[in-house]
Amino acid sequence: MKNYIYIFLLFILTSNPLFAQNETNNSGKIIIEYSDFIDKNQNEIPGAIVFTGNVRVLHNGVKISCNKAYHFTAENYVKAFGNVQLVQGDTIFMNSRYAEYNGDKEFAYATGDVNMRSPDSNLVTDTVYFDRKSQEAFYNSYGTITNKDNVLKSKSGKYHLNEKKYSFKTAVTVVNPRSTIKTNHLDYYDNSGHAYVYGPSTITSKTDYIYTENGFYDTTNDIGKLKKNSHILYNSRRIEGDDIFYDRKKNFSKLVNNVKITDTVNNLVAKGHYAEVYRNTLTKNDSMFITKKALIITKTENDSMYMHGKRILVTGPPENRIIRAYNNVRFFNLDMSGKCDSLHSSNKNALTKMIGKPILWSNKSQMTGDIMHIIGNNESEKVDSLKVLNNAFLIQKDTLSENGYNQVKGQNLYGKFRENKLYEVDIVKNCEAISYLYNEEDELVGINKSVCSRINLELVENKIETITFFNKTDGYIYPEEEFPLNARKLRGFLWRGDEEIKSKDDIFPQEELDLDEKIQSETKAKELIEEVPMDVLKETLDYDKNKPKKKK
Repeated sequence: MKNYIYIFLLFILTSNPLFAQNETNNSGKIIIEYSDFIDKNQNEIPGAIVFTGNVRVLHNGVKISCNKAYHFTAENYVKAFGNVQLVQGDTIFMNSRYAEYNGDKEFAYATGDVNMRSPDSNLVTDTVYFDRKSQEAFYNSYGTITNKDNVLKSKSGKYHLNEKKYSFKTAVTVVNPRSTIKTNHLDYYDNSGHAYVYGPSTITSKTDYIYTENGFYDTTNDIGKLKKNSHILYNSRRIEGDDIFYDRKKNFSKLVNNVKITDTVNNLVAKGHYAEVYRNTLTKNDSMFITKKALIITKTENDSMYMHGKRILVTGPPENRIIRAYNNVRFFNLDMSGKCDSLHSSNKNALTKMIGKPILWSNKSQMTGDIMHIIGNNESEKVDSLKVLNNAFLIQKDTLSENGYNQVKGQNLYGKFRENKLYEVDIVKNCEAISYLYNEEDELVGINKSVCSRINLELVENKIETITFFNKTDGYIYPEEEFPLNARKLRGFLWRGDEEIKSKDDIFPQEELDLDEKIQSETKAKELIEEVPMDVLKETLDYDKNKPKKKK
């Protein structure tokens, strides 16, 4: 009999319009769809109807279920207790121990072991606020978000449902098996795993370290696009540029504008405005391509070699590094400078080949030929010797006469260096020479012109000190007044002193300097725009677009 009475009472309660309401007839009002028990006496909570047991609440597309609820009908407000779950379509599922919901403001508050799930992620925290009008959920208690294999932890955050985006403005960390992101400002899209960082941020992995102050990183595919004060560290290299594209899976980087690559193992620095870097983690056979005001600086103990080419390629591991430079190659250090069409330098055998109209200046001497080989010493990191093959020609301006030039030419030239200074030269086969001879008072005593099969020069303090002729066939010392001016230059003589590269700044042709000036100007303008707040910038652009035009 008691069971029949219970069923009858339950039927009466569920038929009560306060208990089960028609949502379409009560637009904007909270609806209690179901409850096991109802208390309308308001003794427990003034102004509220108390519902207990399997409570289900409806309001404009949101469903709330709980063990107990206080429904404040006048305020259109509900408080939910025990095993609370708030569901909005297929976008949000939120569980907590306690929740409040304001039907007029469409605003929810949940606290106590909150677990908020979207189709792509799961948030665990203490308290969540959910604004349904703006479709934003936010928390100010420490929270952990799980999205695929990414785990995000932060003190506070906001979730934008329409964009499927989390925003963080305080310390946040993103961890997955491949990398870790740390920043104070992050936008994270949980459907794609795309992360946008602003301000000082780091992305680290087992193989590299990334720093940026404005960047994008695809956590799924390990692809990054970095701007503003960005650099990447790996092994012994640091790469930086205004814009960096990085593919960690392919170990590939592309850098644009104000590029700088520092290799501490090879004591090498590369600069330019465009570069591609490939890293082979297994063989360490790395490669680097650089252009647009390309510059390679090779550092030694006491000096540095500066080299420019329109395009420069660096390949190979440290023990067998190869540098190739193409088109209008120029280089400079304190003891030597030169130019050629292309250059090939091997670290393994310390050999540098200058190809295509090579010219070399070593202190006071100018040397030309069809091909030049500069041989170094890897242990001392200094130049050891020089070979000039075919049409070798050495010219040294005479310092005591106005238009005099000491000249030696032959088929091949072999030079020896001591402390990076040329001190001995041998010219072989079909040799010719013109030299100015002086006494101890530096008075010109004559001009020597000789033809032989081999000539040896000894240089002291960059000047030709002695000349020795071998297998001499013809030679004569002319008094100055008896030696015509038009005979004082050997056939093929071409003095190119005005082209000599006398400083590291001289290695760039004018078109490269113009390109650099243009890029720096554009970069500065871009930085100035980025410093202006977007609302101020928008107002300026709108004014420029809509300002009255002057009448003609």
